[in-house]
Amino acid sequence: MEAKAYLKYARISPRKVQIVLDLIRGKDAGTAMAILKNTPKAASEYLIKLLKSAMANAEHNFGMNVEKLYVSECFVCPGPTLKRMLPRAKGSGDRLLKRTSHMTIVLKEKEEA
Repeated sequence: MEAKAYLKYARISPRKVQIVLDLIRGKDAGTAMAILKNTPKAASEYLIKLLKSAMANAEHNFGMNVEKLYVSECFVCPGPTLKRMLPRAKGSGDRLLKRTSHMTIVLKEKEEA
């Protein structure tokens, strides 16, 4: 059994989110939360909320024990890109790409060996 949480259309580049997701993949939920709280990256704020949501989903919807949860999967996909113009010299313009992200965290309960 697994609990999922999604965050779509977050206004942050997927490349920046991927760096932080690599830190928490495979870790216990409590350890992952501690890592996110002490990581000085912009993506950490989004991922803290997402991890809390996934933990709440696991507890409320599936009756899982929060102490036994771990991050089994976490990934980010690019969302739609907002195109903006930046004025440049001689009346021309450059295109600014404001990227968005779709983030997913999947939690599973550890099996007793």
